[in-house]
Amino acid sequence: MEKKVFERPTITKLTPGMPSKHGSGAAIAPIRYIEGLKIDDLLEKYGSPLYIFSESVIRKNIEDLKRSFTVRYPKVQIAWSYKTNYLDAICRIFHQEGSWAEVVSGFEYDKARRNGIPGEHIIFNGPGKTEAELLKAAKEGAYIHIDHFDELFLLAKVCQANNVTARVAIRVNMDVGIYPKWDRFGFNYENGEAWDAINRIMANPQFKFMGLHTHIGTYIMTAEAYRIAASKLSELAAAVAQKFNHYIAYIDMGGGFASRNTLRGAYLSGEDTTPSFDEYADAITSAIINSQIKPDKLPAIILETGRALIDDAGSIAGTVIATKRLTDGRRALIVDVGVNLLFTSFWYDHKINPTQAHSGLVEETVIYGPLCMNIDVIRPSLMFPPLKVGEHFVISRTGAYNNTQWLQFITTRPNVILIDTNRQTHVIRNAETIDSIVSNEQIPDHLK
Repeated sequence: MEKKVFERPTITKLTPGMPSKHGSGAAIAPIRYIEGLKIDDLLEKYGSPLYIFSESVIRKNIEDLKRSFTVRYPKVQIAWSYKTNYLDAICRIFHQEGSWAEVVSGFEYDKARRNGIPGEHIIFNGPGKTEAELLKAAKEGAYIHIDHFDELFLLAKVCQANNVTARVAIRVNMDVGIYPKWDRFGFNYENGEAWDAINRIMANPQFKFMGLHTHIGTYIMTAEAYRIAASKLSELAAAVAQKFNHYIAYIDMGGGFASRNTLRGAYLSGEDTTPSFDEYADAITSAIINSQIKPDKLPAIILETGRALIDDAGSIAGTVIATKRLTDGRRALIVDVGVNLLFTSFWYDHKINPTQAHSGLVEETVIYGPLCMNIDVIRPSLMFPPLKVGEHFVISRTGAYNNTQWLQFITTRPNVILIDTNRQTHVIRNAETIDSIVSNEQIPDHLK
């Protein structure tokens, strides 16, 4: 029988009346296993900290998203958002499930091509495409989503100079009742910019106008905003059909679907407030089907969902390296996961659980990372059991953005493993070493 952990006796003051901001009590259950594998054993084998991904969860999320949309609409295509997580193994799972690639830079475009995605299955977004990148994308048949007039004119010059034809769409920003508005990207709907761009595209014989795209924001907690956006894009599509007798191939609704993480400062848990895929699908498909677009000319719906497909599939396990008391009496844990590895801790109150049993005692705790920076705070306040040095924990829903925004800063980046559908583990990115970090550095002769 496993020996129980000793915890010092405590006296807890019971105060009648209204509960505090932490409620009347908190229960933190241990999470010992991921996909049937003991987390402590994984840390022993692969080192701490450790990123862990579940292939089964990824595939289930894709299946759920597809089902929600395909039962409501005849033509749906997912395009995996590379910026959300572009580890090759992760991307290839999405591509195996039929996803195209949605990229926002030449680097991501090349990564998608290396992963076997042909140009005609790449959506090329972003405001910073270079002339060389535009030429490559046009030659390879990618869908180039034009972000601003300067890019439109640059692409026109590229096509003219090289006698190539480009498949294009425009990104449209609009008022959907979400503030602040995301009007930095794309052509505005309300002031006529979007219609101006469409007219210029239709007048250029070297452009093939394929679709309309919007990305209304990130972590959108109301499906109604998507209904408004889909309605406005459908109005534009119908106007194009009426004026030019041209029917676009697709409406790209972008990303922004929320995961079940809880935002910093939120009153309710993300598990309770996040819309389901069905709610998003209802809003988007109803708006397009009920528009003035002819039923036999309905465009495909492209979805660039990222966060909602991968967040739940990723976890970070780690180890307590120190404990202390702050001057205000609160307990503090220093752990080996810092904000360089968990960038999303700046906007999420991540769920954190011990990996071993405890007595049930919890107290207000601050969890710090190991970096020599005051901003290295994983959780500024939570009710948590008094873990000891060397004990382990797991942080849930870390799959989105942490592996694309992580930094080799002060500490090296650790192993990343994938648990496949047969519960076998695979290292999908090796831990960094001093040699791998300095491999691109050069020392001038006078400093050798």
